[in-house]
Amino acid sequence: MEFGRPVLEAFSAQLLALDRLGIAVSPSRLMSEGLAGLRSLVPFDACWWGECSGGIDGLAPRNWLSGCIGLSADFAREWNRIAASDGFARESMDRLDTVVCRSGCVDPVPAVEAFARRHDLYHVMAITRALPGSGLMHFISLYRRKASRPFEPLHHSLLEQFSAHLMQRWSARIATMVGAGGPSAGDSHALLDRNGEFVYLGARLAHLLHERVPLWEGTQLPPDLREALRQVPGVCRLGNRRLVIQACGELQLISLAPRRHATLLPPRQMSVALLYADGRSYKEIARETGLSPASVRTYLREIYVRLGVSDKVALSRALGVRPARNQG
Repeated sequence: MEFGRPVLEAFSAQLLALDRLGIAVSPSRLMSEGLAGLRSLVPFDACWWGECSGGIDGLAPRNWLSGCIGLSADFAREWNRIAASDGFARESMDRLDTVVCRSGCVDPVPAVEAFARRHDLYHVMAITRALPGSGLMHFISLYRRKASRPFEPLHHSLLEQFSAHLMQRWSARIATMVGAGGPSAGDSHALLDRNGEFVYLGARLAHLLHERVPLWEGTQLPPDLREALRQVPGVCRLGNRRLVIQACGELQLISLAPRRHATLLPPRQMSVALLYADGRSYKEIARETGLSPASVRTYLREIYVRLGVSDKVALSRALGVRPARNQG
């Protein structure tokens, strides 16, 4: 499909607009503004995007985090209840990096048809891609109502090309914030906003949440864990595993602590270790914990011995947290 000059100019303008957002913009805002820009290239009535699993990865088909334009707040939760029966979604997950389309709400599964009619998802165009480092998949779905015209072949090409640029930028932003290395290092991390809504979620953490909170359906951190977000940095338990919580700009970074160090530090030492790894000084740690600076130094010496580390970077790695920027 060849693009005419006006389309190419509009496409280029939207990519430049993404770059002007800068590296400090949150992943959620990057994606929402990117898709708002896509709307000028491919007009749509509603849009849904996020992370999903499809069963092959050991997780049942479901949405783990999402953003939307023109859809209800409960859309993702509703879809999760019919996800295993949604043949169109399965087709998109099976044909990664390929735009798939459908027109009409008729479906062999009554619950899926009722869902499509309730939200007027008459014309659908979607693309799903593997999400490197996460173990999950990333999808973008565009919708038009029954009264609107079907998506055209040019729209398929625009979605395929623009979504590749948008996801690359989104993935790079996530990798920078998580600070993970290696092809699957990000699968044990999550990023959340102040409301406990997922901005990013890795598959290992998703598995643990699904296993420990089987009735949980939302795209937010389960309610019992949301209170832990008030303690930053801090540690909370999910079953027999520790989740380490750190500030990450305006977001919270949750990391699954390595098993080998999960029981090595008592609570007070863990608090000191997390604060020090977060870049706090001895005096700042003393003020926050009620210890003297001398006691903080003693604690840190003991912590280094217990964990077998010799500097802040190694300490952060042993705790399973993202190193503070001023570490050396």
